[in-house]
Amino acid sequence: MSNDLPLRDVYAEPTLADVLPSVLAALGVPGENDALGLPEGDRTVVLLIDGLGWNLLRHNVDAAPFLAEATGRPIRAGFPTTTATSLASFGTGLPSGRHGVTGYVSDVEEAGGPFNWLRWQRVGDHRDMLGQVVPERIQPSRTVFERAVADGVRTTTVLPREFHGTGLTRAVLRGASFAGTVAYGDLLHSTVHAANAAERTLVYCYLSQIDTLGHVYGPGADAWVAQLTIVDRFVEDLVAHLGSDVNLLVTADHGMVPVDAADRIDVDGNAALSDGVVALTGEARCRYVHAEPGHADAVLRRWRGELGDRAWVGTRDDVVAAGLLGPDPSDTARRRIGDVVAIARGGAAIVRSQAEPRMSMLAGQHGALTDDELLVPLLQV
Repeated sequence: MSNDLPLRDVYAEPTLADVLPSVLAALGVPGENDALGLPEGDRTVVLLIDGLGWNLLRHNVDAAPFLAEATGRPIRAGFPTTTATSLASFGTGLPSGRHGVTGYVSDVEEAGGPFNWLRWQRVGDHRDMLGQVVPERIQPSRTVFERAVADGVRTTTVLPREFHGTGLTRAVLRGASFAGTVAYGDLLHSTVHAANAAERTLVYCYLSQIDTLGHVYGPGADAWVAQLTIVDRFVEDLVAHLGSDVNLLVTADHGMVPVDAADRIDVDGNAALSDGVVALTGEARCRYVHAEPGHADAVLRRWRGELGDRAWVGTRDDVVAAGLLGPDPSDTARRRIGDVVAIARGGAAIVRSQAEPRMSMLAGQHGALTDDELLVPLLQV
């Protein structure tokens, strides 16, 4: 059994964290690095399509002829390949080891335990934690949007209305004007309006439905393909309305893999995986295991023995040494990934049928380091 990491040097190639700094450089903002070699321009829209991995797009080009014809290439999402982490990297220009949003769920000291970054709630507790886990303190680095505004760029985020003022929005997307949407129509209208509202503009807009249907039906399922066609037509319509003087970039936060019932490894009720464990965070394809004091070595041995070739299992130090968190990760970020880390291979998912019944049954999952999850498109339309 090989226990080599599935990928090393994640950041040796461009990642999602390079997108907005490159856009700012193209807009003429001083001190920003154009790692992507983007063309200069005064107005740029960046559309992020949640869950649309590069491989998924290339395997379904017939359903997305407009996107398929766009000039583009794959870049990497970063680690782990999950929405909260990717949006944090996108909004700050930093890897997970610097912004500290280390997964779907992290063990956050300020929250007193496992914390869901998307809901901004402690796991199992539906109370609002904005007062206890203050977004601007938990992620104090300047966002790319704050840097753009400081140089006079008119900056707007066009997002679902319910995202306004949420913890994650404040932590990693702050600085821009917020335009709330409820459907495709006002998403298009608000994006076009914001892109043409000043001489220099940056607009970030977002679509979630590809990811939702991938989780429910599996990536590549008939419903998923139908949604991809709708998104493709939306992008084509958006381009027609933006005009030729606006640059449009299309990217994504992660891809996805299908997970069959036989590939689900259930931690709940499995003593080999649960003994000596005080908390299990991350998500089904990338698990962070927090061990009882003095039990980390025993937990590591049991997890390796139980998972075998279905996952890479190693220590926090292994992950840091491989550079998965980026260069010079903070001590806070290191603590949040647990004593033991399990990164799924193939189509495996490490689930909790009792504690996480809905997540455990999802037909599509992400978080690990396969190309299907890690590679995302960067399309210049």
